[in-house]
Amino acid sequence: MLFSKKKKEEPASIEALELEADTSGMTEEQIAAQSAAEVLDKYDRESAYRNKLPKILKNLVGVILIAFSVFQIYTSIFTIQERLLRPIHLGFAMCLSFLLYPARRHFRRDRIPWYDWLLAAASIAVTLYIPFNLSYLVRNIGNYGTKEVVIGIIGILLLMEACRRIVGTPILIVVTCFLAYTFFGQHIAGTFGHRGYTTRQVITHMYYTLEGVFGTPIGVSATFICLFILFGAFLDRTGVGKFFIDLANAIAGKRIGGPAKVAVISSAFFGTVSGSSVANTVGTGSFTIPAMKRLGYKPEFAGAVEAAASTGGQLMPPVMGAAAFLMAENTGFPYSRIIVSAIIPAVLYFSGILISVHHEARKLGLKGAASEDVPKVVHLLRERGHLLVPLIYMIYMLSSKATPAYSALGAILSSLIVYSVEWWALIPIGFMVVCKEFVPSLHFTQYALIAIGIWIVICLFRRKLGFRIVEVLESLREGARSVLAVAIACGMAGMIVGTVTLTGLGLKFATGISYLAGGNLYLLMFFTMLASIVLGMGVPTTANYLITSTICAPALIALLIDINGLSAPTTAIIMGAHLFVFYFGIIADITPPVALAAMAGSAIAKGEPFKTGVTATRIAIGAFIVPYIFVLNPAMLMIDTNVFFIVFSLATAMLGMYSLSGGLAGFVQDECKWYERILLVGAGLAMIYPEVASDAVGVVVLAFVIFMQKRRAPKRAA
Repeated sequence: MLFSKKKKEEPASIEALELEADTSGMTEEQIAAQSAAEVLDKYDRESAYRNKLPKILKNLVGVILIAFSVFQIYTSIFTIQERLLRPIHLGFAMCLSFLLYPARRHFRRDRIPWYDWLLAAASIAVTLYIPFNLSYLVRNIGNYGTKEVVIGIIGILLLMEACRRIVGTPILIVVTCFLAYTFFGQHIAGTFGHRGYTTRQVITHMYYTLEGVFGTPIGVSATFICLFILFGAFLDRTGVGKFFIDLANAIAGKRIGGPAKVAVISSAFFGTVSGSSVANTVGTGSFTIPAMKRLGYKPEFAGAVEAAASTGGQLMPPVMGAAAFLMAENTGFPYSRIIVSAIIPAVLYFSGILISVHHEARKLGLKGAASEDVPKVVHLLRERGHLLVPLIYMIYMLSSKATPAYSALGAILSSLIVYSVEWWALIPIGFMVVCKEFVPSLHFTQYALIAIGIWIVICLFRRKLGFRIVEVLESLREGARSVLAVAIACGMAGMIVGTVTLTGLGLKFATGISYLAGGNLYLLMFFTMLASIVLGMGVPTTANYLITSTICAPALIALLIDINGLSAPTTAIIMGAHLFVFYFGIIADITPPVALAAMAGSAIAKGEPFKTGVTATRIAIGAFIVPYIFVLNPAMLMIDTNVFFIVFSLATAMLGMYSLSGGLAGFVQDECKWYERILLVGAGLAMIYPEVASDAVGVVVLAFVIFMQKRRAPKRAA
């Protein structure tokens, strides 16, 4: 900041003049889209693909992408056995990874070199070997020859190379360490040693069973996650992302610090569907961050708000970036139980960010946007409210105990209908709801076909279809491309799970970390938090949850069982442990030094990256505290409690977030003195913990600080 004037006086650089020339004649939305694409290319590996291929190659790869999406939709309607589905799913993902992603990010993106064609063909060969020889592999399990071992080794190496290109090196390093442990762990003395395994045993376990590469993670990717990512692609085609921003602007734009609150609300809306912190940060941040800077927020704070809110979107029910389905699979609980337990922690997280934004705005004396710049909620809902119908329908389907696959398929169909006939879509979608409720004997495909017929009649009646087939194909193509990183990461995570099941490493890690903590629950939670954050750095949401739930959660569950004197874990213990590691794996995206989401936010805001990460951590402080609370008291997860206690706990916890955020920001009603900041932080922690005595102490301390600040605020103003 000391050199800001000097920078303004210097002549513009050649790069700046070129950029100015490039953006001349472009609309604000086009400039924002171009800036977003540049930031994504730098910070999001999934976006650094070959996007300048010649038309013939582009169409060829596009056909394979569309075939991938169509295959996933077909297999969700007509079920095939998992030993066929999983290898084909991963084969598509690996092949497309080599065709779309260069070996180095700086390599040319307008051609596909010969060796990538070779690697793509080899990926298809080694994965399809399993379904084409399934009967032989099942008959001879445990007695495979050299050919099967060589194919398994090639398949694992190709998967690791695809991971390096599309996901990144952090998860590759982690998986490499786990594989090294399976091969050389017998040389480790003490608890962490194992009896030793031959290369044949390791490769057989990792590649030919359902406990390695083709284990539960890739199974969830092939059945649930892929469809929900496709739904996100179709939903994005309807323009729902811009609608979320406009709706958030209508709700909070005129409030104190309005643009920052708009960023928080829109990111919460969009982030629950988006499975990427970085993509969410860039997608909404390209509009909200410039608005925050224009209002008067510092670049680092603007970037931090967007990064913290976008990262938290994956903690927000109902979709939670598709990780909720993995959690349901891992814990054995129904999906509805997962999202109900996640509601209060998510509300506290976003409340904390909104309160931090409010305190910062009052501290800087910032106002909201002008009335003429803020759309009316009623007008917005009347014009574009139909875009919410697919999301509402999906939530209804999931809450009515429909399978996730049929919920996603119905949501995809409803997004197509909504896009083409707008509010008229309520007729066919309402028909599907009525059938689901009152004619349960009808299969989903039956009433979906009837709904499609009604949709066609409406289109003929209105004499317009509203969209082109090209746009449907584009959605299928983009959805498939978005699946690639998740599928590859799930395949890699499967090898971590395979190592744990083969060597018993999970139990050994749980024993080791419990010994290190000395049986102290608070120390164990702290060590688990550190391990989850480290394992989650630079790793996609689904993969980091798979890693942390496999390695870190068992230690926490084991100690909680011992402390409570139980013979088996309860619902509260399992849910608390899994959500604990999930939270800390997610917020690794805003925790320095890696903090990819904060880096993306700082790039858009033109701020200092590390400072943006530190600020994002302060703003999202709730994410570092709330998990401790719900592990200690399951009432926060709405388990073993009643409505009165839930409402009371939520109200006092919200007051706690207000006090805590004020103490960290240094402002509530006036600038805080040093001792007031300490009192506010202490009061906030006391009220977040759901206990009557601590709540009473916290309320009294907060009231005292507010009273003192209100007394001196008029004097300072005078």
